[in-house]
Amino acid sequence: MNNAVNNGVWSGSWVAERLGVQLTGDDDLTELLGLALRRNPKRAHLLVSNVLGKHVPQSPSVVYGAGFALGRRVRDLLGAGESARAVVLGYAETATGLGHSVADGLGSATYLHSTRRPVAGVARAGGFEESHSHATSHLLLPEDPELLVGDGPLVLVDDEFSTGNTVLNTVRDLHGRYPRRRYVVVALVDMRSAADAGRLEEFAREIGARVDLVAAASGTVGLPEGVLEKGQALVARYESGSAAEGRTSSAAASWPVAQFPAPLKGVAATPLGARGTARPAQDGPHSDDNSRPHGDVPRIDLHWPPGLPDGGRHGFTPAHRTRLEAALPDMAARLAEALPADARRVLVLGFEELMYAPLRLARELEQIADGVEVRYSTTTRSPVLAVDDPGYAIRTRLVFPAHDDPADGPGERYAYNVAGAGFDAVVAVVDSVADTPELHAPDGLLAQLAVHTPHVTLAVVPSYAPERPPMLPEPLRGPAFSSYAPEEVGWLLQDLSDVTLEAPTEEREEAIQSGGAHYAESLPVEYQPSEQYQALFHAALEETAARLAQAAGAVTEIVLAERSPRPVLVSLARAGTPVGILMRRWAQFRHGLELPHYAVSIVRGRGIDANALRWLAAHHDPRDVVFVDGWTGKGAITRELTAAIRQFEASDGITGFDPEIAVLADPGSCVRTYGTREDYLIPSACLNSTVSGLISRTVLRADLVGPYDYHGAKFYRELAGADVSVAFLDAVAARFPEVVDAVAAAAKELLSADRAPTWEGWAAVERISEEYGIHDVNLVKPGVGETTRVLLRRVPWKILARAGAGADLDHVRLLAEQRGVPVEEVAELPYTCVGLIHPKYTRGATGADGRAVNV
Repeated sequence: MNNAVNNGVWSGSWVAERLGVQLTGDDDLTELLGLALRRNPKRAHLLVSNVLGKHVPQSPSVVYGAGFALGRRVRDLLGAGESARAVVLGYAETATGLGHSVADGLGSATYLHSTRRPVAGVARAGGFEESHSHATSHLLLPEDPELLVGDGPLVLVDDEFSTGNTVLNTVRDLHGRYPRRRYVVVALVDMRSAADAGRLEEFAREIGARVDLVAAASGTVGLPEGVLEKGQALVARYESGSAAEGRTSSAAASWPVAQFPAPLKGVAATPLGARGTARPAQDGPHSDDNSRPHGDVPRIDLHWPPGLPDGGRHGFTPAHRTRLEAALPDMAARLAEALPADARRVLVLGFEELMYAPLRLARELEQIADGVEVRYSTTTRSPVLAVDDPGYAIRTRLVFPAHDDPADGPGERYAYNVAGAGFDAVVAVVDSVADTPELHAPDGLLAQLAVHTPHVTLAVVPSYAPERPPMLPEPLRGPAFSSYAPEEVGWLLQDLSDVTLEAPTEEREEAIQSGGAHYAESLPVEYQPSEQYQALFHAALEETAARLAQAAGAVTEIVLAERSPRPVLVSLARAGTPVGILMRRWAQFRHGLELPHYAVSIVRGRGIDANALRWLAAHHDPRDVVFVDGWTGKGAITRELTAAIRQFEASDGITGFDPEIAVLADPGSCVRTYGTREDYLIPSACLNSTVSGLISRTVLRADLVGPYDYHGAKFYRELAGADVSVAFLDAVAARFPEVVDAVAAAAKELLSADRAPTWEGWAAVERISEEYGIHDVNLVKPGVGETTRVLLRRVPWKILARAGAGADLDHVRLLAEQRGVPVEEVAELPYTCVGLIHPKYTRGATGADGRAVNV
């Protein structure tokens, strides 16, 4: 029996005859599809699927089987290994159940569907537009932010593949966030035109990925010129009740009897009435002999498994599927017990995006309810004209108000081909978010159903709410954490002062270079400067304080002029923290501004602390945030921050953070917001914690930093006697008054100059890495600041110094002498100096005492 044919009449013939719309393609195309008219300004016709379970009530085994079979075909295409790594993405609202069924067919794939329901506390992992739809915005809200990150195939499932625009919009958005090598597009029907058919292949070449297409049937839709306008006019005539062909008004017509399509294969058809005069279907209840007042609708307690997601809105894993399969027999038995004894035709009616749970319940009920014809469909927000004609796919329409407090406001919702279909009982299945007074109102869905069936029951599936992360703590402040005054900086870190994290420099170096540990998993033993070295620090500070004051003032003026009149300074801990405080002090001194200032952790290879960004976004406008660091070397942190912000936007959906770093000195030409591009000594680089508020480097280790924790750091209170943090700031700030004019001139010059990064430093580092046989840019540390840190924290191999460099390198020469590191003068070095870490470090090659050994 042809599911789209009533007494020999195809359920698309009414539209085809009046608008000239034609379907051509596979032999079973008209068996799968009928036609109706949309109330939509973008597309006149609607392809009405007979196996989707949305607009046409159908056997749940047929609906589930259609999706499951497509999933099996995808598994055959990908192979078992790739199928296990696949993620399946279905489209809201129409294909949420279909996508779920495809995921079941793959066997072990995780499933996610897009949604139009924002959920508080769940960050967006992406979104896209459906250009022809009545409701365009799709959100992706996985509970696991890593769900879309892998390189396994992404399988995109929709009910129809028409122009391909929706899929291309999706892939374009997701590929930019989570690039992968392979995509598979799955649809019940592929209805692309010849012109659209080549777009998918072109797009695949554009993004450099493979894109396959799997469909149950294929064909094309022939649309004559002017079809949109003709369709809109036809809809307007019928909805006004004045259609000439109908010859009856909606006010005069009795409720039409819906023609109930039979399943595709092997299930007996319901007898269908003879083709009669076409007339518009009425909306809502009306006065006739079958009307009865709405009373309280009985509920069925499904005993839904606690914590089991109601669908794929936030992800549905193979483990979830196993739990559902185990619980289905008992839940279906409860449905069966609630049905009246004489029920022979039962509809399980799902709710908009909630398609899969009702489908599985209906299919299980179909297996156990002997002598009962079970059908399945769902309500929808899609407005479609209903016409009572056997040659039209949407015979009747129930209209009722939305009942889940939708984000886009109240509006009409619909149930098609339900009224007059002769159901003895309807089981309405909704999620708990939709179990509202509007559902139970006199004009609500349940009341509408009660007019047309003698028995209505309600089953409520608990709406799954992902666990919300705990509130992030407020920033740490001095004197409890750091020796800075509390208003100078708030540290978005956790205090690990009581944890032993230090390891000898040589042990750390060996572990890092062997790949056994990341540098952020431990701390170097804090270098204790000798009296001679301390004297060099104070001399350098006295010599460069005015220079530093000018650079701090200039970079602050650029930030105020170009970034924000009231910026939120966010230093990259810890080298950026003294600079952020100096910028804050300049803004206060020169403009009377009290700028917020925080310090956050960023780790090479691991990114920025996402929880710190979440706290900042909750308390400030991300567009006002300016990231601050001390200086640039080769630009690794600049690149790291850019990539980290891009990843954060993808995972959290929070935008506005600008990854452009503001620095005192940019010798590597990596940024456009700086005070100077000279490579000179910034005295704060000479020391570690004792010039940085007694705070350690930041730490990121899985056993110490959980998913809802800030990165960690230690407060070295025991070093208070050697602390020069505040003295350093005061010495530089004391020079502010004398550099006001110089700052104004420098800022004016910089603001009018071409400050585009040239990345000269990166190119120089690559050249040095090759010339010296290192072959790893991470072991080349350019600039005075980075060279100093090599000597203080790592195992240095040699120092390259620009020929003729003067007092700026006195402290470098002293440290090199103390550690037995050779200093090699180079004639044309783009930096004042460059520190090289031993490229093949072992304690034997470098010396057990950490002193360099030439090998």
